[in-house]
Amino acid sequence: MRMPALFLSHGAPPLVDDPTWVAQLQELAAGLPRPKAILVASAHWESAPLMLGATETVPLTYDFGGFAQRYYQVRYRAPGAPALAAQVEALMPDHQTVARTTRGLDHGAYVPLTVMYPDADIPVLQMSLPTLEPDALLDLGRRLAPLRDDGVLVIGSGFTTHGLPFLRDWRPEAEAPGWSREFDAWTAETLARGAVDELADFRQRAPGMPYAHPTIEHFAPMFLTLGASEDPGQAPAQPIDGFWMGLAKRSFQV
Repeated sequence: MRMPALFLSHGAPPLVDDPTWVAQLQELAAGLPRPKAILVASAHWESAPLMLGATETVPLTYDFGGFAQRYYQVRYRAPGAPALAAQVEALMPDHQTVARTTRGLDHGAYVPLTVMYPDADIPVLQMSLPTLEPDALLDLGRRLAPLRDDGVLVIGSGFTTHGLPFLRDWRPEAEAPGWSREFDAWTAETLARGAVDELADFRQRAPGMPYAHPTIEHFAPMFLTLGASEDPGQAPAQPIDGFWMGLAKRSFQV
């Protein structure tokens, strides 16, 4: 069965304590066919050439600081996915180097997966973002699209807004700043029109910039997901919206 592709706003480790967000992710996962394997590209791993992590086993990378100790004791012992790694390598052009590493799943990958697939019984492979440029990521997504026919769930994991330096209220229920609301509304409307070229030009077109994304690594995974779509210009389902700590947690499915 052909799997969808997802863009997830992944959240920090305390996402698992938010009953609303947990329920939204659980409902999203329940409505999907069961994946044979999961391929994740997270905002928290930029590396060129393209790298594939933890293909044999899946340790975790606790790439965050300042949280309670219990968040560093989380485990997610999903099987590794060496067969999927070989498939990814085969889909890349001959001139492109693909490297493997023992790097474990970072929180952009494992935090949502602990909610969506808590049994950790589906093989998971994380790949790096070799670039942040939208057009290049759209092309990479197109190369990965055939994996969907093999039952692979492709996930781009980022955050629809990520202006951490400009937050003043760090409570999960904090009121969203104007720049976060404006950018989120623009993203929702532009996705609904399937205007991929406009999305790719978000740095110039979107309201709320550069506050919504002072750096762009959390918006970039969206383009990998759109590239993996049958038609990047289609209007994706947007099953998760709203805000967490003032940041837009909009997620979509193609």
